Amino acid sequence: MLGTISTILSATIVNVAFPALIDEFHVGHDTLQWVAAGYLAAMTATMLTTAWLVQTFGERNAFVGMLGLFLAASLLAAASSSTDALIGARVLQGAAAGVLQPLSMIVLFRVFPVEERGRAMALYGFGIVLAPAIGPAVGGTLLDAFGWRSIFLLTVPSSIAGLVLGVRSLQARSSLQPVRFDAVGWLLLTASLIALMNVPVAGHRLGFASLQAVALLGGGLVLAAAFIGWEMRASVPLLPIRLFRHRPFAGATIVAFAYGIGLFGSTYLVPVFAQQIASYDASEAGYLLMPPGIALAFAIAIGGRLSDRMQPAPIIIAGLALFALSSLLLAFSGAATGFALLALWLVIGRVGLGMLIPALNVAAVQSLSGAELAYASAAVNFVRQLGGAIGVNLLAVVLEWRLDAPGVGPARAFHECFVIVTLAFAFAIVPAWFIRSQRR
Repeated sequence: MLGTISTILSATIVNVAFPALIDEFHVGHDTLQWVAAGYLAAMTATMLTTAWLVQTFGERNAFVGMLGLFLAASLLAAASSSTDALIGARVLQGAAAGVLQPLSMIVLFRVFPVEERGRAMALYGFGIVLAPAIGPAVGGTLLDAFGWRSIFLLTVPSSIAGLVLGVRSLQARSSLQPVRFDAVGWLLLTASLIALMNVPVAGHRLGFASLQAVALLGGGLVLAAAFIGWEMRASVPLLPIRLFRHRPFAGATIVAFAYGIGLFGSTYLVPVFAQQIASYDASEAGYLLMPPGIALAFAIAIGGRLSDRMQPAPIIIAGLALFALSSLLLAFSGAATGFALLALWLVIGRVGLGMLIPALNVAAVQSLSGAELAYASAAVNFVRQLGGAIGVNLLAVVLEWRLDAPGVGPARAFHECFVIVTLAFAFAIVPAWFIRSQRR
């Protein structure tokens, strides 16, 4: 739990620092977005390696190694003197976080018997939801008092405590049989992510008809197709493509992709909007995200109960509609919008997310059985993180493009980005509707 909270804090507290980092390094959103998108992309690339790492090196070695890497990367981020150094440190943080978060779930299921897992998951989930609720507020306060470097030191105490407890309490070796690692699939996946996520940046700087943008797009698509083809033939695939033949699962992954875009994209946009448009300081921008974070915690609990009593599709559709409404309201907000109203618009969206999270997990596995169930949760989490990485990447580049466009004011540039998030959630209602058609 300490390891996971450290990674979630690191993912959320940095968002309040983007205006300060822009001033410090004199770069635009198209460059600085890699501080967030690079973290998420690295998480996406490494989270599918967790099972292999645990079964090959054991829980203790995998956990201590990754948390040690995360701690070292946090110190490197705090000491960074250039944008490239900071982005590199964030990529290392994300790579470690991609292993630590699913590893925590493996440990929970091993340690607690079936009759105690519900309470353990509830306590664990409370900590996971509380971290992003308080992280931006604490990060903003630290930034105002001590500067942007201090936010990367916030996770140092919890990381050190997690290392000490991990060495003392985790198993040295795994009791499971080692599995083969799909190195070819992982390399194809990583290369395709790097290529495709550089397309918007190259297109913004050089033009989408430029040789570099076209080459990146073509190469990325070829690598993605090669990854899919390889995974369909691999004996132990990273991402079992056969799962997508189930319509409810395919629909759930599309929704998860939109969920990643909305959650991480809005978490990127809102603190910058609050500081650059509403003229809040960093701590006020952080406190703006606290009520939505608390609302998300309560909404997840309510959504879990609803998922036990209803089909998942109506709950998912309602959650998507609420988040779309929240983004649309933000698209019509500006400098004159008060703190309370901005917080309320965000609360509406987080209530929607909280409702759909449990229902989405149910929808993803409702048509699956046997060995497929073991892969489904990892696949949905992978797609959600992928949506987050791509969402932050695209929204930041669009924001920088619109900020540079003649006749487009800063407020309008943010409004257009919130409209994009609105459309992503509105369109996701279509696949969510078809989830209902194959319920077991």
